[in-house]
Amino acid sequence: MMRDVMETLPRQSANKKRSVVVAGHRTSVSLENVFWDHLRKVAKTRRMSVNELVTAIDRDRDGSLSSAIRVFVLDDLRK
Repeated sequence: MMRDVMETLPRQSANKKRSVVVAGHRTSVSLENVFWDHLRKVAKTRRMSVNELVTAIDRDRDGSLSSAIRVFVLDDLRK
């Protein structure tokens, strides 16, 4: 198992900047791939687009959008 983690770590930890639409405004967010992957999974489970989910996260944030998304993903994983 540890070997699998070590082999996928470079791809998961790579930082990727993507454009999202938050409340009708286009912005870019830079997150590691592992966070983008989980964000897409949560959006699909909730039958929402990633943009809709990011807009909801944006409404409740204190601080940067990237940090708020990371905290959201970590909270979701704890459930």
